Order: sequence, then structure tokens, then C-alpha cells
Amino acid sequence: MTNVGYIDWILEQVKLTKPSAVYWVDGSREDLERLIGIGMNTEKIDNNPVFVKLNDDVFPNSLLHRSHPSDVARTEHLTYVCLPKKEDAGPNNNWMPPEEAKEMMSKLFNGCMQGRTMYVIPYLLGHPDSPHSKVCVQITDSVYVAVSMCIMTRVGKEARERIGDSNNFVKGIHSLGELDPQRRWIMHFPHENLVMSFGSGYGGNALLSKKCFSLRIASYLGHAEGWLAEHMIIIGVEDPAGNMTYFLGAFPSACGKTNLALITPPMAGYKVHVLGDDIAWIHVGDDGRLYAVNPETGFFGVAPGTSYKTNPKMMDTLKNDRFQPTLFTNVALDSDNNSPWWEGLGERPKNLVDWQGNPYDSTSGKTAAHPNSRFTVSIYNCPTISKEFDNPVGVPISGIIFGIRRTNTIPLVRESFDWDHGVFLSSIMGSETTAAASSQSGIVRRDPMAMVPFCGYNMADYFRHWLEFKTRIKHMPKIFMVNWFMKDDKGNFLWPGFGENFRILKWMMDRISNKVSAVETPLGVMPDLNDLDLSGLNIKEENLGRLFEINKEEWKNEIDDIEKFYAQFGERIPVELKNYLKKLKDDVS
Repeated sequence: MTNVGYIDWILEQVKLTKPSAVYWVDGSREDLERLIGIGMNTEKIDNNPVFVKLNDDVFPNSLLHRSHPSDVARTEHLTYVCLPKKEDAGPNNNWMPPEEAKEMMSKLFNGCMQGRTMYVIPYLLGHPDSPHSKVCVQITDSVYVAVSMCIMTRVGKEARERIGDSNNFVKGIHSLGELDPQRRWIMHFPHENLVMSFGSGYGGNALLSKKCFSLRIASYLGHAEGWLAEHMIIIGVEDPAGNMTYFLGAFPSACGKTNLALITPPMAGYKVHVLGDDIAWIHVGDDGRLYAVNPETGFFGVAPGTSYKTNPKMMDTLKNDRFQPTLFTNVALDSDNNSPWWEGLGERPKNLVDWQGNPYDSTSGKTAAHPNSRFTVSIYNCPTISKEFDNPVGVPISGIIFGIRRTNTIPLVRESFDWDHGVFLSSIMGSETTAAASSQSGIVRRDPMAMVPFCGYNMADYFRHWLEFKTRIKHMPKIFMVNWFMKDDKGNFLWPGFGENFRILKWMMDRISNKVSAVETPLGVMPDLNDLDLSGLNIKEENLGRLFEINKEEWKNEIDDIEKFYAQFGERIPVELKNYLKKLKDDVS
């Protein structure tokens, strides 16, 4: 191995963390089997094996992982962006001076791997032949992280070769520490391509390729280099004639993002091909179109609610072992047949062990699987993976979808008037919170572009970056807003959701191809109801009307909250967005 800069950096971390052994992960199938064996037989969490083998007859080549009970979600309040100037990090990020953060983290890392193995993981985000891919290295003392990274990224030889003898690679340092919630820090240094994470083994905190680099660090790089790193799905929708339309879609966690990425169309002749369910790196091509690639190679999805009724393609993916193993984290266990179970999967087994390993008490009022329990599975296991997934250039984007979870106020679907208006609509997104972040669920939180937890710099500058793209794009994608989650006065959903959401995608395709007109409203362009294919659905006319209702009183309250959100950013908020907000306020007053 001749990677001088790479080796020197690893040796520095060995000196700091003092592991008892160093394991060089190469990403091969044989290496993955060795790592799984270590997790089953050697490493422990709370005196329990890191991995438990599950029943191959139910979910082939699958493993159960239980994290520490306090370590089950992103710790946003202890996640920091450490740019030299606080104003550049923005009010959307926690901030600490870089030198202060490094000093604190170095003290935590000092000797933290004594008696443990350090795993060195060189990996690529993006295809090896892509000019847009980034080479990275993560060190960790968690075999769960090492195995997960082999599923989620391209680990091994190609990454090491790309590094060569240089020191030009993204660096990630991670340790489980003592798994103390008060000593759980995730520090990002975007200007140095560095992430330091301590005290958590949860995927969003510990897989530094995921939110830490592919979004927080990458969004900062994108701003500097003229591209976008987004919290988005990438799908291709094929019509009966074989024409393909590619969409991006941004949704906060647990708002139907993965379900839409793997949707099964209810209409004959249509097919949906998935390229990604979480991350999109977006560039302007030589032809003036937007192109998107998924830098990851796996799904890290929410298990509860996933079933053959709601997401059959994901279930098929979870039961397919042709490429790599599948990890289930913090799900319940059917002890009779040693298989994973979660709420929404099907009938509850008689003898169930909860996500913490205890016999499940159905009278406790608690769920058997943690609400944020997860699966980690290779995208190559997916039966609907796009043949363009490994295209190093990416796919051309014709539509961008922004979705939220709201029980009222926000209509089922609308289209922006133009690019700037689309940036405005996505900049004011407010969604009800979920269990994926360690905060109270069900509270409306402003989450523009589903990026508030993941934008690695001041979000006002991020909005400006989006606006500037219109000067570089010759073929503008249409921008759409959706909300599948409106409810009636009795708490029942007004829209059936899941696979039926494809009917809205069909309308979007018709708009992109100029097959249908639409109705202009203060909130954007909405469908003529005659242009929506609702055949076979039993939706009351009254409920259909409510799905597109504009309640001015509710919007007055909404605008008050938006104004407070914008006010955090002061004069950095682009004037174009301020003008759109003023016009909306006038229109609904």
C-alpha cells in the first residue's frame, strides 16, 4: 500500500485513539462475511452480540442489530457545523468555533479505542467513473458501522486508488465512546472536508457517508463548486409507450419518500424505476439540463408501516439476497420463527420480543418495534432498480417534487408558476415532525427542501444558490408541491396515499408534456379535477374539494410562522423570496 497521505492520516488517528488492533476494510464479499462474524461472535453492545442471524426462510441473509436504548435517532441538538464565521453557518445550524470544537473532540477521542478494533473504511460516494464522485475515508470502532458502510457505499480498492498519494479526501472520525447521550457530538468542518462523530452508533450519526458527508459537507462543496447536494429521491417513470420522465423528490423523514421511490403504479402500462430514495447530487449538464446521481448504493429506510400492502417493491428488496446482506435495526423479533417484525408488517405474532430484547407486553401502550427502527439493504437487491443507476453522468431531470406531512392547510398537489416561485414554495415548507429526529413528534417545523437538518451552511445563501441555477439551465424542470396527509374532522385521511399517489405523478407527467392545462391560484397552479385519473377510487366529492381547498384563515397563521422563520436570516434572505411572501400575504388577506 503506497497511499502516503492516506496512511499518514490513519497513523495520526491510531496515535490519538489507541486501538488494540487496526482492521483494513476492503469491501469484498469475503471481507463482509468476516466482519459479520466479528459482530456475531466478538463485539458486544450491552453484553449482547452486535448482530444476530435471522431466519433465512423468511428474510434471506439478514441480521438483527439492537442499538443502545438511548441511541435511536439523529441527535440534532448536538450536531454542529463549525465554519470559521458563525453567520456563514446560519441560524439553521448549531455553531462552534472550529478550533474549540477540535480541542473538545480531540479530548474525547484521546484513548477512546483502547481495547477495541479500529476499522479503516476507504469508500467512494458516486460511481468510480463519474467526474462528480468524491473519495472518502472513515475510521470507526463499530463493526455495525463497517458492515453498514459496505452496503451503503462503494468500499475498497477503487477508493484507495483514487486517493493515491494525496491528502485530498474527505475524512471521517467516529467512535461509539461510552454511548452517553450527554457526550454525543457530531462536528462538521465543511471548509476542511472533515467530520468528527462521538458517542452514537445510530446510522444518521455514525455512518458519516450519509447525512454528514453526502448532505452537510457536500452541500457546502456544491455551493462552492456550482452543484447541489439534496435530500431527494431519484426515479424514472416509464409510460406505456416507453417514454421516460425523471423526477427528483424531497420529503422530510417518514413522509412517504421511500414509498414513492418504490411505488407500484395502479395504472396498466406504467413502470417506476428507482435510482435513489434519499440523496441526489445535481449538476448542470453540457446540454443545459439538470442531471442527478445517487452517490449511495443502499437504502436506510424506516421499517414501521412497510408491508406488501404499502410498499411491495421494498418488501421484495428486503427478501432478496442476491447482492449483500440486509440489516434490521431496533425492530421486534418473532421468537417462534426468529424473524423481524414491526408495526404495519402484518398480524402480530404470539411470542414477540420487543426492540430492546424483552418479551413484548401488548398492554403496555408501547410499540414492539421502535418507531424509528430501520433496515439497511443494497439498492442492487431492488427489483425495480433503474438500468441507468450506474450511469456516471446521471439522469436528466424534468420534474422536482417537494412533499410534506400536514393534516390541513396544504393542498394535495400544485405546480409553481416558474423556477423562482418554486424555490419560494419549497423555502416555506413546514412539516409535522417524526421519530427520525430526537424531538417531539407531530409539531409543525419549517423544513425547506427537507434540508434544514442537513444544510451545511447558511440557508439564506442556500436559497440564493438555488435561485442562481435559473441562469444556467436551458431546459427548466417543473416544480411541484404535494401533501398526501390531509385529514378530515374525524382524523381520517382524505387521500388514500401509497400506490395511489402515482395518479398525481401521472398528472405531473401530463403537465411536463403539455397535455393538460391547469387552474391558477394564489398558491400556484392546481389541477382541473377532470384531468386527474381517479378511476376506481371511492373519494367523496366533498373530500376531493377539501384536498384542494385554500383556507385563508389557516394561511394567515401559516404566513405568520413563515415570517418568523425568514426573520432569523435577516437581510441574507433573497429579495425575490420576500417579494413572493408579500404577494401571498396580500392574496390571502
